[in-house]
Amino acid sequence: MKKKTLTWALPLAGIALTSLAASEHLFNFAFKRVNYVPETSADKQKYADAYYAYVDWYQKIPKEKWYLHEHDPKNRMVAEYIPAETSSAKTVIISHGYKGNGETMANFAQMYHRLGFNVLLPDDRGHGESAGKYISFGWLDRLDYLQWIQQVIDRADNDVKILLFGVSMGGATMEMLSGESLPPQVKAIIADCGYSSIEAELTYLLKRQFHLPKYPIEPLVSTISKRRLGYYLGDVTATEQLQKNQRPILFIHGEKDVYVPVGMAYENYAATHAPKQLWIVKNASHAESFWTNPARYQQHVTEFLQTYFNED
Repeated sequence: MKKKTLTWALPLAGIALTSLAASEHLFNFAFKRVNYVPETSADKQKYADAYYAYVDWYQKIPKEKWYLHEHDPKNRMVAEYIPAETSSAKTVIISHGYKGNGETMANFAQMYHRLGFNVLLPDDRGHGESAGKYISFGWLDRLDYLQWIQQVIDRADNDVKILLFGVSMGGATMEMLSGESLPPQVKAIIADCGYSSIEAELTYLLKRQFHLPKYPIEPLVSTISKRRLGYYLGDVTATEQLQKNQRPILFIHGEKDVYVPVGMAYENYAATHAPKQLWIVKNASHAESFWTNPARYQQHVTEFLQTYFNED
């Protein structure tokens, strides 16, 4: 009997150890900060020249450095602020994507700057110049954005009107932020290709990129997340936050997005009870909606703003 038990126990122990090692590796791969911006996907390399033209504009335009917890190196958050060309009460706060930073949103910064906005571009936790050992996929970042919002309000000479905007992880961040108690100065939200939940996104990518099932990897990664970041992945959903949202919101998503599947846009839209619009961009992949036609993108944004942001 003992020999038979041992025969079964050893393979099971091996499987358990392999699963633990794989989960630790996956957590570090997905959640641990990197101090560089990875190259964009192959399908967007054709936009490289246009992208670097926006970056060149961004680097040359006058900016101010803003901070949260400036004198606490372990918690210091950094943002760049671009004032409008002429004095403006409108400010957009832009949330960047996974392993990006404020500069990677240069195209959107220019678009909103041309629309007369002041532009604030934070580096999220674990990104760019901001502190943080791990990427929180928007959940902890939403609390930082509450502070960025308050700083915009406090620094304004007059009443300010705030637009929240984000792409990919940044889109999900703004969706998660939408369920918090936002000050009345926040007038509207635009979320481009945000996921419905961290758990759903991880499970989807496990299958698509690594050909792995949800179990046992996701629960183990979730446990690591709880220990290091303070939350289980299943506790964090954009859809639940959107159910509490009271601000008009525009959802944008590429029809052919295979990184954050377009079905998540429909889930987020369905969860929202506030005034809402949904624009599915034909033939666009992940975070490609702007690049397929920047003028059309700006037109959609402008029409949404004319309805829900500029009305008062």
